[in-house]
Amino acid sequence: MLEVTVNLKYNGKNYQTNVLAKKGTSQKQILRLALEQIKKQW
Repeated sequence: MLEVTVNLKYNGKNYQTNVLAKKGTSQKQILRLALEQIKKQW
């Protein structure tokens, strides 16, 4: 497992979240997971 720190802009604000992903997970999937986490927090 890898911990990836992701910075995203959502609804005009900048967010930073950590995503736990298996080694070999695509960047697109990691970004999707990060966006889901931010939506849950928002």
